[in-house]
Amino acid sequence: MILQVDRYPAVSVLDSALNQGRITSEQLALIPSLIHGRRGAVAARACLPEADGRAQSPLETRARLRCVDGRVRPDTLQLEIRDDDGCLLGIGDLGWRGPRVIAEADGRDAHDNPEAVFADRRRQNRLVNAGWTVLRFTWSDTLRPDYIPWTVRQAMAAARRR
Repeated sequence: MILQVDRYPAVSVLDSALNQGRITSEQLALIPSLIHGRRGAVAARACLPEADGRAQSPLETRARLRCVDGRVRPDTLQLEIRDDDGCLLGIGDLGWRGPRVIAEADGRDAHDNPEAVFADRRRQNRLVNAGWTVLRFTWSDTLRPDYIPWTVRQAMAAARRR
């Protein structure tokens, strides 16, 4: 499949396969030899280093790639944020530790029911009270190449001014 699609869906498929344990990083490393000489192999090989099994959805992958393309690469994925006592306050889909910024990729399935909305709000309040900026992005945000990186840069600049 990665031979037949553009970068975003190709990386999403690779991320998903790694996340679900359908392939290992060792198997991922074998893909270049398996696709050598096939149509689309050059583009597909370029996607392989971008695969990251910590991404939990295609939306998270798309948001991350928008950041990479916009030169605000997150320094980690699934960033666990804890209080001084070690209690888990929340996990950010994309994280920038220095400026204390996290981005959440809010998909409709996981975040569009009342219980999830209220849980998201409580978690966001805990994170904000701990000094983190929480950004939230949806699928439609990923359709504008400039929006997510611009928003992240603005949050990082605001954090530097604090």
